[in-house]
Amino acid sequence: MIEPDQTDPAPLELTDAGLTEAELEALLFVAERPLSRREIAGIAGVDRATVDARLGDLEISLAGRGIRLIASGDRVELATAPDAGPLVARYVGSDATRLTPASLETLAIVAYRQPLTKSVIERIRGVDSEYSLRTLLHRRLVVELGRADAPGRPFLYGTGFDFLERFGLTSLDELPPLDAQIAGRLVEVDDEPGEIEVAGGVVEPRPVGPGRPGG
Repeated sequence: MIEPDQTDPAPLELTDAGLTEAELEALLFVAERPLSRREIAGIAGVDRATVDARLGDLEISLAGRGIRLIASGDRVELATAPDAGPLVARYVGSDATRLTPASLETLAIVAYRQPLTKSVIERIRGVDSEYSLRTLLHRRLVVELGRADAPGRPFLYGTGFDFLERFGLTSLDELPPLDAQIAGRLVEVDDEPGEIEVAGGVVEPRPVGPGRPGG
């Protein structure tokens, strides 16, 4: 009887052929979730610089078409273009449910101030935000990013790919800039630690200031 090979597969070696734009598009098309640049490099057997270069080429090629490349941090995926949204919604059978003013306000605070805890959201808004936050989590416009290094280790919230796709953004850098009054309101409340644990690592809170999207 032949015993199955229990050894781990050998890591891919860098190839001379590199990674083509068409191959990258096909990979992102079949992926069932967003892929990190590191994952793409490992799958294709190329270095990170090659991945970044091909992503830039693909983003340019898809501009103005029905599919767009969107990025959230280190991860990327393909999504439908925002102007095709009504037609796509009719195909799937329903339009996106409208958000209440309270949910929109909560979502805006999360988008510009992330990562942040529920208590910070409520201190900025001045009201209980349990229902609004739960609604946004259910619709995947807000996601749990990790936990704060604070008593009770509360959850930290931020936006994900569904937020970018819903509002027609390719990254958070495309958020409209804030005016000074609104930016000041967001930075008045600060009860989070300087370091935040997210997905096993440590990141700094997203800075907020006038004239910059989320910073």
